[in-house]
Amino acid sequence: MKMKFINSSGLGVVLTCLILSNCSPSESPLPEGANGRIVKVIDGDTIDVSMNGHTERVRLIGIDTPETKKPDSPLECFGPEATDRIKELLPVGTPVLVQRDIEARDPYGRLLGYVYRTSDRLFVNEYLIVNGYARPLSIAPNTAFTAQFAGQSQLARSTRTGLWGECPPEP
Repeated sequence: MKMKFINSSGLGVVLTCLILSNCSPSESPLPEGANGRIVKVIDGDTIDVSMNGHTERVRLIGIDTPETKKPDSPLECFGPEATDRIKELLPVGTPVLVQRDIEARDPYGRLLGYVYRTSDRLFVNEYLIVNGYARPLSIAPNTAFTAQFAGQSQLARSTRTGLWGECPPEP
């Protein structure tokens, strides 16, 4: 079904959407530079992204946030805060660019990626390190940002930012 809207200049703008099928933002075309759209945040370092017509579970690489959902594991200090923050950064429907490194998937079948919010090019993995929501986690061969994340984490730690100021020191 086509719907016609008139803008303030009187020019017609035609929007095409199947009203009866509840056309949603996730079905709209992706903006330039995006290759997916957020479907769900699982925890601080794992998200579901709609890509090429199917949902991929994406594990943010180069970082590790405190656990909130790991079976048989306790809730870790600052885990809920990390999960809440990524939910704020990447609400459902947010267009993102997921970039791979060398190895595409982890042993659990998750796509491994560096995630960028396309509206402002925010590098989500880096944001979580800089703001103390994550620790660096380098697993070869996916090491493109290892040195950068280590330096940024050291700064967050020295200024007691985020988990570095809220959680007991690691042994």
